[in-house]
This record gives sequence, structure tokens and C-alpha cells, in this order.
Amino acid sequence: MNGPAGSELVRLRGVSVRHGAEPVLAGVDLALHARQFVGVVGPSGSGKTTLLRTVMGTIVPQAGSVHRRAGLRMAYVPQVETVNWHFPITVFECVLMARPGRRRPWASRDERAEAEAMLDRLGLDGLGRRHIRELSGGQQQRVFIARALLRRPDLLLLDEPTSGVDVRLRHEILHLLDDLNAAGLAILLTTHDLNGIAAHLPRLVCLNRAVVGAGRPRQVLTADVLERTYGATMEVLEHAGMPVVVDGFHHHGAERARPEAGVTA
Repeated sequence: MNGPAGSELVRLRGVSVRHGAEPVLAGVDLALHARQFVGVVGPSGSGKTTLLRTVMGTIVPQAGSVHRRAGLRMAYVPQVETVNWHFPITVFECVLMARPGRRRPWASRDERAEAEAMLDRLGLDGLGRRHIRELSGGQQQRVFIARALLRRPDLLLLDEPTSGVDVRLRHEILHLLDDLNAAGLAILLTTHDLNGIAAHLPRLVCLNRAVVGAGRPRQVLTADVLERTYGATMEVLEHAGMPVVVDGFHHHGAERARPEAGVTA
């Protein structure tokens, strides 16, 4: 996961994290650079969320080291499933909660103008007075991205940003993140979606407590790496020049139930 000299934002060396006696991360080496767009894939319980929180510094590893560039600004977008959508707050209030400093309990005129501009930038203009639960899934995700961007981060971390959304909204979120990355923002996200998200990203990390593979999708989405990551057989095909992952499971019962030649139902 190399980048241009001097562009390193975060480096993990031999990082191990335990929850009680249970290892969650084991000897993780990872470097994140300016302007990179990196996806982390792996099964449930593989340590993806823990990795994000370790990068941020909200989890301190029991072994290894985490080095962050001096003055690095980071922002985090949680899984939408963890949000209390009944909390009494409007879209505008939700975004303003992230304003840098928050030296006073109320927002200044400049802060409100910046929040409004951020909502406009993300296609949420006119929705500021709505309660957050009144929005569509894609709009809700954009609200939390807007809130994160108000912190003016150098590195944006997102935990399963397309979880629970349909194909159209998944593409919408992916295009938005791609535009933000093209404008210079470094992005690290986790995803379960190997074909819809991971295959489209410039760089991937396959994680199952340890880093199993890292590189471009064509290098990482291979049958061998995926089997070591997920513990199950997967097949990798190619479509339109891109890797496509399919489940390697074959239902033998269908073969046994096939009628003999010359016999019709």
C-alpha cells in the first residue's frame, strides 16, 4: 500500500488488539497515504470496524504501533444501523454538531453558512429542517458524510457506507465518494460488497484479523486470497475487464434430482 514519498498519513506496524482474551487484530501492517481510496473487506468479526477505530485512535492496540502525521484531521461515518433515528434532531442540527471547535453552544453565522454549503454540495439543499428519520437511506448516509466533511478532514473513514441500500443508492454513494477522493480527500472504508463496491476501488485490503492481501482489486480478488480471508471457496470470473466474485458452493442435490435421459416429468 505504498504512496508518494512524504504522503503518508497513518502507518500501523504489527498492531494487535484484543477484546478480553479474544484476538480481534493480529500483527496488522498497513500504511495509508494522501489521496488514496482504500476499501477493507472481510467476513463479519474479521476486525474491520476495530481497524477503523484503531486508525482513528479511539482504540489503543495492546501490541504494535500507530503513527499519524502531525496535525492529521480525521472524520468518521458510522454504520447507519448504529444511529438512533428517533433522536429529536433535524438534518441541519445533525450536521452542525460536527463543527470544528464548538467553542459556543450555538452556531455562528459563518458556521451555519458552511453547513448549508455542505448540504448543497451533497445534494441535500432544502432538507435542513427535516427530521433525520424522514429521509431516504441514501439521504441519511449523505447527512452523516456532510457532518464528517464539516470537520475538514484529510482522511475520511466510513464503516459499511452502503449497508442496507439498494443498487441505485449504492452507485450514488460510490460516485459521491469518488468525487470527494478526486478532489483530494483520502478515504478508507469497510464493505461487505465485493462486486458492487470493492471491485471498483483503486486499492483493497483483505482482512481476517490479519492482513491476508493488499493491492489493486485484480491482485487481491483471487480465489486463493478470498478463501484465506473468508474460509470458503469462491470463484473469480472476469466481466468487462473487472473481477467478479461468485460463491463456489455447488448444490449436489440438484444433480441427484435431475431426471434420467428419456424420462419426462
